[in-house]
Amino acid sequence: MSGQLHIQNLGKSYRQWGSESRRVASWFLPFIKPREEHWVLKDVSFSINPGEAVGIVGQNGAGKSTLLKLITGTTYPTQGEVQLDGRVAAILELGMGFNPDLTGRQNAYHSAGLMGYSQADIDRTMPEIEAFAEVGDYFDQPTRTYSSGMQMRVAFSVATAFKPDLLIVDEALSVGDSYFQHKSFDRIRQFRDEGVSILFVTHSMGDIRTLCDRVILLDQGHVLKDGLPDEVVDYYNALIAAKENAKMTVKQRRDKDGWLLTKSGSGEAIVKSLLLVDAETGQELAVATVGQAVELSLEATIQADIPKLVLGYMIRDKQGHVVWGTNTWHTRQIQENVKSGASVFFKLPFTCTLGPGSYSVTCSLSSTDTHLTDNYDWIDNLLIFDVINADRDFFMGSNWLDAQFMISTV
Repeated sequence: MSGQLHIQNLGKSYRQWGSESRRVASWFLPFIKPREEHWVLKDVSFSINPGEAVGIVGQNGAGKSTLLKLITGTTYPTQGEVQLDGRVAAILELGMGFNPDLTGRQNAYHSAGLMGYSQADIDRTMPEIEAFAEVGDYFDQPTRTYSSGMQMRVAFSVATAFKPDLLIVDEALSVGDSYFQHKSFDRIRQFRDEGVSILFVTHSMGDIRTLCDRVILLDQGHVLKDGLPDEVVDYYNALIAAKENAKMTVKQRRDKDGWLLTKSGSGEAIVKSLLLVDAETGQELAVATVGQAVELSLEATIQADIPKLVLGYMIRDKQGHVVWGTNTWHTRQIQENVKSGASVFFKLPFTCTLGPGSYSVTCSLSSTDTHLTDNYDWIDNLLIFDVINADRDFFMGSNWLDAQFMISTV
């Protein structure tokens, strides 16, 4: 079926031979090895099924861009193979393949021709490419006069002017204004809904959660994890902090309702309990009502002397989107010189203005406004609760506004 991608034991290394004669001799004498060899990717294997949207995440230098170049054939692999079925559209490095002395229109003709489309097809589609790019008169100016955002507009317009079987998108979409980013994502979502396979590389975890059915985590050229978006994204966030602290561990488990709990930390401070209670009665709540006065109550146990202690919260909806978050660093309530053996109690009263649905609370104990410095304890989705609308007028969305219509007739 079209849109399938199969990658088997894919690898790419860059070699330094020391001399040209040594490199040529290696063609005939296999025992002659390079002086140095650096593997950017090694033993990477995965598949994408027709209509599946797969995200690729990883830190800089993990091998993401190299992987896409190998898939699209702009770089040759050292080992392994890539099997592609169907027509591929790719947006890789900004302006890749564009001649700076050609106009946007000329580059569009050239790029679409390289993708295998006929002159007649390109002629028929060119007005749509020009309209979608929205660069005005610059479309007939040399692309060396373009900003990076304008280059991205034309490149994306050409790559998506014809419906592909597989769409590959690199970080290029992070360039430019928010208007065109939203416009581009609308087209990507449309392709996904129409059954186009998508391979998407980004640092935006929100986009990954929204767009992708599956996520692959690359680390130092290897596939470290391949799974559902929440599983891989939460693991990746924990992994970044774990790399800064050799004592840190990362654990994951999924509850019966599908929520994934990811726990990481070095353990100098740990979360002993986290409850959602009624602010008036103190009764523990599994279900809150819209407009109810509630309170998050957390107890932290200190297991080593800590110069600074910061508590952070994130509330997420069922899709994993953060609807609210803050920490005691930003509220200027940092606890200082906390001694081993102490217990610290945090209470956060608030009015539940969330819309009906299921929500989770992620909590963290650290020393600053980020868990990358000292991650004592970070637990994704530790507390799960539901919100129902019991006595408010009907409304839609994830938040209730204390708003009333005021109507007058003249």
